[in-house]
Amino acid sequence: FYNLWPEKFQNKTNGVTPRRWLAWCNPALSKVITKWLGTEEWISDLTLLKGLEKHAEDPALKAEWVEAKTAMKVRLAEYVKENTGYDIPLTSMFDTQIKRIHEYKRQLLNIMAVAYRYKKIKAMSAAERKDVVPKVVMIGGKAFATYVQAKRIVQLIVAVAKTVNNDSEIGDLLKVVFIPNYNVSVAEVLIPGTDICQQISTAGMEASGTSNMKFMMNGSLTIGTLDGANVEIREEAGPEHFFLFGATEPEIPGIREDRAAGKFVPPPTFAETMDYIKSGVFGGETFEELLGSLEGNEGFGRGDYFCVGHDFPSYVEQLEAVDEHWKDQDKWVTSSIINTANSGKFSSDRTIDQYAREIWGVKPHAVPEL
Repeated sequence: FYNLWPEKFQNKTNGVTPRRWLAWCNPALSKVITKWLGTEEWISDLTLLKGLEKHAEDPALKAEWVEAKTAMKVRLAEYVKENTGYDIPLTSMFDTQIKRIHEYKRQLLNIMAVAYRYKKIKAMSAAERKDVVPKVVMIGGKAFATYVQAKRIVQLIVAVAKTVNNDSEIGDLLKVVFIPNYNVSVAEVLIPGTDICQQISTAGMEASGTSNMKFMMNGSLTIGTLDGANVEIREEAGPEHFFLFGATEPEIPGIREDRAAGKFVPPPTFAETMDYIKSGVFGGETFEELLGSLEGNEGFGRGDYFCVGHDFPSYVEQLEAVDEHWKDQDKWVTSSIINTANSGKFSSDRTIDQYAREIWGVKPHAVPEL
């Protein structure tokens, strides 16, 4: 088909509707945006958000931005309390990963890094803990009924949450929440209240993704791989406002070949975390069947096909960079504003307009006034 009609094969980046995913779900931030742009026209022309960029260092906008963000964090904290029973502190960094539970989306990488963080905090002195950035890690999503490995990942997340959240020794330095019954209505509460989102799929496996766009519109920063729409989000926001880690798509085949050839040497932090989880510290479970997928060189359900072990050190390194950025709140808020200001490309209006003009050959027609 491509040889016959090459012009019919082309890419159009996905988009999301700003009416639902910013104006509707985040009234506090929308009010601030409208005030500083001097118009509500951004709701139908998201490129106008670019006008916020020139105010990104303005102390008055930053103060209003923080106030709006806090209001949405209050709403999110109330939702978490009502649906899980957990109290989460508003001054903590809200770190969120919400999407279908799947090995390539790597919720396992996320929760393993949480286990590593917990282990590190436990080993710290009281003085060292004063320098730790308090964090709430929220993971939400559904596992397909027969996808056993995905259900095992959920089991590990819940086990880590129970242990960490009931550890009085570390208190509010770390909280973990599995969001039950995740759906788009729940996303409308989670996304506006998030400080940093996780877009950490194995490079080359995510077609695009749209939650990353929704988070960006709402002023969340992103930690992620060069996969799907992350590539364009990083280009739009600027690399200094995006936390990049992991292997790139061209590198993945070679990594898998080396693994099959027995050349993979587990990074020390990865091996340490594997052993820690297997020790039974999280509810007495060893999670051997789940972690077994990260061991061996090749074969079905073996050999770490999604490269969790390979990417673990760079992921942890970038999580530490996120912490350092968070410590400078003035800098963080600037990054948040710049993310929103540069999210205009990801409106579904632009996507549909491109389809109409470049594929369907449909011209816009003004609706006559009544």
